[in-house]
Amino acid sequence: MRRRIIGVMGPGDADAAIEETAFALGALIARERWVLLTGGRAAGVMDAASRGAKSVSGSVTVGILPGGCTTADVSSGVDIAIFTNMGDARNAINVQSSDVVLALGAATPGTLSEVALALKADKPVVLVGASDHAQRFLAAIGNGRVHVAADARDAIALIKRLLPTA
Repeated sequence: MRRRIIGVMGPGDADAAIEETAFALGALIARERWVLLTGGRAAGVMDAASRGAKSVSGSVTVGILPGGCTTADVSSGVDIAIFTNMGDARNAINVQSSDVVLALGAATPGTLSEVALALKADKPVVLVGASDHAQRFLAAIGNGRVHVAADARDAIALIKRLLPTA
Protein backbone atom coordinates (compact mmCIF):
# COMPACT_ATOMS: atom_id res chain seq x y z
CA MET A 1 0.00 0.00 0.00
CA ARG A 2 1.29 3.46 -0.83
CA ARG A 3 2.10 5.88 1.96
CA ARG A 4 -0.66 8.36 2.72
CA ILE A 5 -0.03 12.00 1.89
CA ILE A 6 -1.26 14.60 4.35
CA GLY A 7 -1.38 18.18 3.11
CA VAL A 8 -0.79 20.89 5.68
CA MET A 9 -1.90 24.31 4.47
CA GLY A 10 -1.73 27.65 6.22
CA PRO A 11 -0.40 31.17 6.06
CA GLY A 12 3.19 32.03 5.23
CA ASP A 13 2.97 34.81 7.81
CA ALA A 14 1.51 32.71 10.63
CA ASP A 15 1.77 33.80 14.24
CA ALA A 16 3.91 31.90 16.74
CA ALA A 17 1.00 29.82 18.10
CA ILE A 18 -0.01 28.58 14.63
CA GLU A 19 3.64 27.84 13.77
CA GLU A 20 4.00 25.84 16.99
CA THR A 21 0.90 23.82 16.07
CA ALA A 22 2.24 23.30 12.53
CA PHE A 23 5.57 22.02 13.90
CA ALA A 24 3.73 19.56 16.19
CA LEU A 25 1.51 18.41 13.31
CA GLY A 26 4.52 17.81 11.09
CA ALA A 27 6.17 15.65 13.76
CA LEU A 28 2.97 13.70 14.46
CA ILE A 29 2.35 13.13 10.75
CA ALA A 30 5.90 11.78 10.37
CA ARG A 31 5.47 9.47 13.38
CA GLU A 32 2.49 7.92 11.60
CA ARG A 33 4.78 7.25 8.60
CA TRP A 34 2.62 9.49 6.43
CA VAL A 35 4.17 11.81 3.85
CA LEU A 36 3.87 15.52 4.64
CA LEU A 37 2.98 17.83 1.76
CA THR A 38 3.14 21.63 2.10
CA GLY A 39 3.59 24.70 -0.04
CA GLY A 40 7.32 24.19 0.54
CA ARG A 41 8.43 27.73 1.24
CA ALA A 42 10.71 28.74 4.12
CA ALA A 43 7.90 30.67 5.80
CA GLY A 44 5.06 30.22 8.28
CA VAL A 45 3.06 27.01 8.41
CA MET A 46 4.92 25.46 5.46
CA ASP A 47 8.30 25.80 7.10
CA ALA A 48 7.18 24.88 10.62
CA ALA A 49 5.34 21.72 9.53
CA SER A 50 8.24 20.60 7.34
CA ARG A 51 10.80 21.17 10.10
CA GLY A 52 8.53 19.32 12.55
CA ALA A 53 8.36 16.32 10.23
CA LYS A 54 12.13 16.33 9.76
CA SER A 55 12.56 16.12 13.53
CA VAL A 56 11.38 12.50 13.16
CA SER A 57 13.77 9.95 11.67
CA GLY A 58 12.63 8.44 8.37
CA SER A 59 10.16 11.20 7.53
CA VAL A 60 9.39 12.25 3.97
CA THR A 61 8.39 15.82 3.12
CA VAL A 62 7.26 17.29 -0.19
CA GLY A 63 7.03 20.98 -1.02
CA ILE A 64 4.97 22.21 -3.96
CA LEU A 65 6.49 25.62 -4.64
CA PRO A 66 4.83 28.49 -6.50
CA GLY A 67 7.92 29.71 -8.33
CA GLY A 68 10.70 28.51 -10.57
CA CYS A 69 13.81 26.69 -9.45
CA THR A 70 14.99 29.02 -6.68
CA THR A 71 16.27 26.89 -3.83
CA ALA A 72 16.72 29.89 -1.53
CA ASP A 73 12.93 29.96 -1.02
CA VAL A 74 12.65 26.30 -0.02
CA SER A 75 12.18 25.26 3.61
CA SER A 76 15.16 23.41 5.06
CA GLY A 77 12.66 20.73 6.09
CA VAL A 78 11.63 19.85 2.52
CA ASP A 79 13.05 16.63 1.05
CA ILE A 80 11.41 16.84 -2.37
CA ALA A 81 10.92 20.31 -3.81
CA ILE A 82 8.63 20.56 -6.82
CA PHE A 83 8.99 23.89 -8.60
CA THR A 84 5.78 24.65 -10.49
CA ASN A 85 6.28 28.26 -11.70
CA MET A 86 2.47 28.39 -11.39
CA GLY A 87 1.99 30.89 -8.57
CA ASP A 88 -1.19 30.25 -6.61
CA ALA A 89 -2.40 27.77 -9.25
CA ARG A 90 -0.08 25.31 -7.50
CA ASN A 91 -2.76 25.07 -4.79
CA ALA A 92 -4.62 22.62 -7.04
CA ILE A 93 -1.57 20.33 -7.01
CA ASN A 94 -1.34 20.61 -3.20
CA VAL A 95 -4.94 19.49 -2.81
CA GLN A 96 -5.10 16.85 -5.55
CA SER A 97 -1.95 15.20 -4.20
CA SER A 98 -3.22 15.03 -0.60
CA ASP A 99 -5.39 12.32 0.90
CA VAL A 100 -6.50 14.71 3.64
CA VAL A 101 -6.06 18.49 3.79
CA LEU A 102 -5.27 20.13 7.13
CA ALA A 103 -5.88 23.88 7.21
CA LEU A 104 -4.29 25.89 9.98
CA GLY A 105 -5.90 29.21 10.74
CA ALA A 106 -8.05 29.14 7.58
CA ALA A 107 -8.16 32.93 7.54
CA THR A 108 -6.05 33.82 4.50
CA PRO A 109 -7.19 33.78 0.87
CA GLY A 110 -4.51 31.21 -0.08
CA THR A 111 -5.52 28.78 2.66
CA LEU A 112 -9.21 29.29 1.93
CA SER A 113 -8.59 28.59 -1.75
CA GLU A 114 -6.98 25.27 -0.81
CA VAL A 115 -9.95 24.40 1.43
CA ALA A 116 -12.37 25.27 -1.39
CA LEU A 117 -10.41 23.15 -3.87
CA ALA A 118 -10.37 20.26 -1.40
CA LEU A 119 -14.14 20.45 -1.00
CA LYS A 120 -14.62 20.54 -4.78
CA ALA A 121 -12.36 17.48 -5.05
CA ASP A 122 -14.38 15.66 -2.35
CA LYS A 123 -11.35 15.53 -0.03
CA PRO A 124 -11.73 15.59 3.74
CA VAL A 125 -10.63 18.81 5.41
CA VAL A 126 -9.50 19.19 9.01
CA LEU A 127 -9.48 22.72 10.44
CA VAL A 128 -7.09 23.55 13.28
CA GLY A 129 -7.11 26.99 14.87
CA ALA A 130 -9.84 28.39 12.63
CA SER A 131 -12.13 31.09 13.97
CA ASP A 132 -15.68 30.17 14.96
CA HIS A 133 -16.94 32.16 11.98
CA ALA A 134 -14.68 30.30 9.54
CA GLN A 135 -15.64 26.94 11.08
CA ARG A 136 -19.37 27.66 10.71
CA PHE A 137 -19.03 28.94 7.16
CA LEU A 138 -16.83 26.09 5.93
CA ALA A 139 -18.95 23.46 7.68
CA ALA A 140 -22.05 24.95 6.03
CA ILE A 141 -20.58 24.57 2.54
CA GLY A 142 -18.55 21.44 3.26
CA ASN A 143 -21.31 18.84 2.97
CA GLY A 144 -19.93 16.81 5.88
CA ARG A 145 -16.31 16.92 4.72
CA VAL A 146 -15.14 19.67 7.09
CA HIS A 147 -13.96 18.53 10.52
CA VAL A 148 -12.67 20.64 13.38
CA ALA A 149 -9.73 19.60 15.57
CA ALA A 150 -8.95 21.19 18.91
CA ASP A 151 -5.19 20.70 18.54
CA ALA A 152 -2.51 18.70 16.72
CA ARG A 153 -3.21 15.39 18.49
CA ASP A 154 -6.93 15.72 17.87
CA ALA A 155 -6.19 16.38 14.18
CA ILE A 156 -4.18 13.16 13.91
CA ALA A 157 -7.00 11.18 15.56
CA LEU A 158 -9.46 12.68 13.06
CA ILE A 159 -7.20 11.86 10.11
CA LYS A 160 -6.98 8.23 11.25
CA ARG A 161 -10.78 8.03 11.19
CA LEU A 162 -11.02 9.78 7.82
CA LEU A 163 -8.43 7.79 5.89
CA PRO A 164 -9.72 4.73 4.06
CA THR A 165 -8.43 1.53 5.65
CA ALA A 166 -7.66 -0.23 2.37
